[in-house]
Amino acid sequence: MGFRVAGRPGNPRFTKITREWAGAGESGDGRWLDRGVRVPRPMPVTAPGPPGGEMLRSIGEMRRDPLAFLVRMRAAYGDVLQFPIPTPATYLVSDPGAVRRVLVTNARAYGKRTPQYSSLSLVTGEGLLTADTAAWRPQRTLVQPAFHRSALDLVAEHVADAVGRLLSAWRYLDGHVVDVDAAMMHLALEVVGESLFGSDLSGEADQLARATLDALDVVVKKARSPLQVPLAVPTPTNLVLRRAVGRLDATVDTMLAERARRPLVDGEPARDMLDLLLASHGDDGSTLTRAQVRDQVVTFIVAGHETVASALTWTWSLLARDADAMARLRAEVADVTGGAAPRIDDLPRLHYTSAVLDEVLRLYPPAWLVTRRSLEPDVLGDVDIPADALVIVSPWIVHRDEHAWPDPERFDPTRFLDADGVRRRDLVASSAYLPFGAGPRLCIGRDMALLEGVLVLASLAARVDLEPVGPPPRAVPLVTVRPAHGLPLRLRLR
Repeated sequence: MGFRVAGRPGNPRFTKITREWAGAGESGDGRWLDRGVRVPRPMPVTAPGPPGGEMLRSIGEMRRDPLAFLVRMRAAYGDVLQFPIPTPATYLVSDPGAVRRVLVTNARAYGKRTPQYSSLSLVTGEGLLTADTAAWRPQRTLVQPAFHRSALDLVAEHVADAVGRLLSAWRYLDGHVVDVDAAMMHLALEVVGESLFGSDLSGEADQLARATLDALDVVVKKARSPLQVPLAVPTPTNLVLRRAVGRLDATVDTMLAERARRPLVDGEPARDMLDLLLASHGDDGSTLTRAQVRDQVVTFIVAGHETVASALTWTWSLLARDADAMARLRAEVADVTGGAAPRIDDLPRLHYTSAVLDEVLRLYPPAWLVTRRSLEPDVLGDVDIPADALVIVSPWIVHRDEHAWPDPERFDPTRFLDADGVRRRDLVASSAYLPFGAGPRLCIGRDMALLEGVLVLASLAARVDLEPVGPPPRAVPLVTVRPAHGLPLRLRLR
């Protein structure tokens, strides 16, 4: 018995066995039979990578510590490697030049239709973060004014208010162990609520923070699972996700009801992102649907606070164990502010404080994994990338490139300062540094996040000491990189 193989038009993933020879019996007769059987066609192997057996043996490590697994793969197989996955062809790209091509110089050839963003869209819908190329451009244009300099001036006021509320709560906890991770989550939620939506979220920060973490935990599980159970099926995981999304939706409903009671007066400029969304009109003159407004609001509630909170948490974890860095940060803040609360005009002179945040974002980039789908063939380094391939970029790995970052595991804020102690903006803009992504899809809230982070650091460092009470926390790569069990530190008021 034999067979011959022909390509199946329009689908590069499958081969069709078009005819099969039915061997002759005693009579010596035989004939061809059409079978129409489809079998997977192996994707082309264009780069070095682990063999299938090694991948199978690494499943436990991939689930237990995906960061260590990716670091090991890159060390063993190079800066552009291919995993033995038949479909889609899957690559890990760590070379800064190749990463820049994917995200910046040839960004038009890569989309966001990947398992990572498809899973995240279960929470955020088709908001700015998960929208694929065609849907993303008009959304970016719509929300961009919410991040102009005039809007950022107001962020500083909201940071001061949120820090004041936190210090008031901590006044009664002097000498106690506090969960700084939870505190930073609540603070960041309050800032994003006031800054982008004019809403006071302080009263529901606990519920919203829990809903966000629950939802993102499910997102990670679904992104890692080959078996996708529809959301309508009431599995325990799906029920957790439904409750979490319901909590976020209820917050959006409250925001919209409140805004309906105080709409814009004709001719009045938009006060925040929510006004921009409600006043937006499409090419046909229609306004955004409630679902479209909801998707953008939830996107920025989730992405706008969890990433900032993660960065601040890791900052306090490192500073609590580095007395020299904390002393230098405090000295700079005192010199710049004269003991007053830091203001937005102080930022250009807070060089070391900014460098501390830059270095934390290098070591603990909140978005530790970025994925893209190739829309056409490309070449990364000297590797041919076919169309419809999955390209994985890990800022965690890129930020540990020993050629760009000497002694990459060491916490050293001075690497972001020049000889005169001025922040190195060239290094922040380099191809080997991408805590906020890069290129057209660069995080729209980058400037807001950096402003918020520096002001929170400067405000709290002058007022509190945070002392370690155990070993450094273990980094867990969920949607963002988070400490395994929160961040318990002992609080001392200054």
